[in-house]
Amino acid sequence: MKPELAHVLICRTDNIGDVVLTLPLAGYLKQRYPGIRIGFLCRSYAAPLVRCCDAVDYVVESDQLDDAAAWLAASGVDTIIHAKPDRRIAWAAKRAGIARRVGTSHRWFHWLTCNRLAHFSRVKSRLHEAQLNFALLQPLGMDVTPALADIPPLYRLTAPPYRAEPALPAGSFNLVLHPKSNGNGREWPIAHYTALARLLQAHDDIAIFITGSAKEGAWIAAQAPDLLAQPNVSNVCGAWDLGVLTAFIGAADGLVASGTGPLHMSAALGRPTLGLFPPIRPIDPERWGALGTQAEVLCQPQGCGHCANADECDCMRRITPEQVAEVVLRWRERKYSLESRGGLD
Repeated sequence: MKPELAHVLICRTDNIGDVVLTLPLAGYLKQRYPGIRIGFLCRSYAAPLVRCCDAVDYVVESDQLDDAAAWLAASGVDTIIHAKPDRRIAWAAKRAGIARRVGTSHRWFHWLTCNRLAHFSRVKSRLHEAQLNFALLQPLGMDVTPALADIPPLYRLTAPPYRAEPALPAGSFNLVLHPKSNGNGREWPIAHYTALARLLQAHDDIAIFITGSAKEGAWIAAQAPDLLAQPNVSNVCGAWDLGVLTAFIGAADGLVASGTGPLHMSAALGRPTLGLFPPIRPIDPERWGALGTQAEVLCQPQGCGHCANADECDCMRRITPEQVAEVVLRWRERKYSLESRGGLD
């Protein structure tokens, strides 16, 4: 018999992209159970983003919980969903006596700490990561796998107003390039980003902003000084926390990146988004592509034969700057066409 849920805590204590692709669980539960209370437990650096999701009633920062079991015991949570296996939180939930504790069966400590096990393999599945997260609802009596087209409305993510510096130039097409991936994805060559910026110089209304962490910004400055030296490029790496970055992406006109957190943020916010991917399972767009109403992907149809070695793989290099520029210019024309008709999406 399906349990009646009143207060659910979703736990995802890893990277930004994983967190974004877990938010549709909250959107679905809010839709299915009107009046349900939903908390989201994540790392502190992800918390500003999660607070932008109106399907989440409150956010708990896992690294700020000194005694997770005591907090959980006093929280009123009746169901905890371990979307990311976290041994500390799993044991704390058991000690706190949470009534329904859901985890994946491939982690041995979930057999000892969870009383609802989800049996599926992320590595072997051909489903998208966002769809796979819904398998965690099966032990709660919900056998649902949304179609990819049904995921975007479930994000319920809205960017706050952007009020920081630098200001986005009025009357420009403001493009975000996020070259690095914190080691989580196969990256487009940095030389291609430089070539793309040069191609777009022909359109003096296109302003380019390079985003990333301060560490990534230092790497870009050392490896691609020509990119940052171009007159249409501004370097804002390390300038803000995730909350301001969310606002910035929400205010920009488009974003280009490989498989990384800001790619999924942009797609979830409904912005024009282009993901650059290799045709290699399980890091291909079938598993990790950006899902959004204006999200697109570029990916070679076949692997290069050296895909196992990121240093030698040619799949990403074969996505040309000209191909990416064509997408960006199409976005630009669409923006100006909408403005001429008196409104933007």
